[in-house]
Amino acid sequence: MNKKLYIVLVLVWVSLLSVHAQIGEQRHNFSVGFNAGMCHNSVSFQPRIQQNGYSGITGGITARYISEKYFSMICGAQLEMNYAQVGWDEKIDDNSGDTYSRQMNYVQIPFLAHLAFGKEPRGIQVFFNLGPQIGFLLSENEKMSANFNMNNRTVTEQYGKMADKKFDYGITGGMGLELKTGAGNFLIEGRYYYGLSDFYNTTKKDYFSRAAHTTIYAKVSYLFDLSR
Repeated sequence: MNKKLYIVLVLVWVSLLSVHAQIGEQRHNFSVGFNAGMCHNSVSFQPRIQQNGYSGITGGITARYISEKYFSMICGAQLEMNYAQVGWDEKIDDNSGDTYSRQMNYVQIPFLAHLAFGKEPRGIQVFFNLGPQIGFLLSENEKMSANFNMNNRTVTEQYGKMADKKFDYGITGGMGLELKTGAGNFLIEGRYYYGLSDFYNTTKKDYFSRAAHTTIYAKVSYLFDLSR
């Protein structure tokens, strides 16, 4: 089995364990809602391509189950299905005025262990999310300036070359604050994603040996409780 994929599967298993743990005070709090925000992406290329980073939007639906409280730590699992615009924007410093960017639109599904500290059922909590994430490429498009001259570039293999692989996977984690009220739960979170897979083929006969996403997310969420 691919070592990177094995790591992801282990993290899925750890996330699911948090739902079934029985060593603390049991909880049966199931919440659903939606999230939205911004993401800032770059691609780890080898050979290296200089980039400014690429900013896009993200948003989707969230489901969370809190299973127990162990001492002061509230434990659960969270599942999301999000749309995200990622990609890269090349940094071209040859005074040509050329510009190039690639937008890649994904459906992303993170499987998260959710750990929180703070007041319940009302009040403020600090929380941490960690787990694997998979993604499916929906579409992509590249934008370049008129009269773009690729002969001035050191690395040109990416121009006009669409992704070889639609499936993406990696590890994501973040932290944030949650305000729990009678009208629902309001969350703000910062999150980081490190891609373990490559969207281009990276065998010895291929040009690139790495082409993977790294993403920073800033997002807000609203969840309402279906059960407690």
